[in-house]
Amino acid sequence: MKKICIIFGHHNSKDSFNAAIRDTFIGEAEKCGHHIDLINLFEEKEQLPFYNSNVNPPPNIVLEYRKRLEDADIMFLIGSCHNLRLNAILENWIDWVLHPKWFFTYRSIIPESKFFKNYGFPVPGAMKGKLGIVSITYGGPMITYFNFSLFDNIPYRRIKKSVFQLGGLKTKYIRFYSVLPTMKKKEFEQHMKKVKKLAKNL
Repeated sequence: MKKICIIFGHHNSKDSFNAAIRDTFIGEAEKCGHHIDLINLFEEKEQLPFYNSNVNPPPNIVLEYRKRLEDADIMFLIGSCHNLRLNAILENWIDWVLHPKWFFTYRSIIPESKFFKNYGFPVPGAMKGKLGIVSITYGGPMITYFNFSLFDNIPYRRIKKSVFQLGGLKTKYIRFYSVLPTMKKKEFEQHMKKVKKLAKNL
């Protein structure tokens, strides 16, 4: 059985589509015997400040989040897409928590070289080999996002290639398009089936 740390980053934590994803996943995962550690970012008593790389050491809450991730087998981010990124509170959390030297370190290929010392590769840190899952909801249809963003700045590709791979995480995605208030019940139920399938297949 797995221990899953869920980082939920939607402002409506009660009755939004993202909240339904969270609750459906938790219900199915617990049926399968998995343990859930839930972080509701908007409901945290202590809020992370806006990211500032000059703050060193980082706030204690960052160290606490990292400890919870170290104790988990799986990290699951849940949020919506805003301007081809995850929403701001999740992006800020990623900037603080998934950060060197805890998440990865950088090793130069030729450290003694004057010209190539800044060229190198990441060395995964505390999350190496663990599973990172990202759930992203989009307001429009798939073609809307692929039409304007064909390469690595598509949100899920950016998270995988520019964030998760640095820390040596395995990656799974679950994406929902056309998440609008007019969604029909049948379509909603199909989405929730996908969420349950994810939980069952961990």
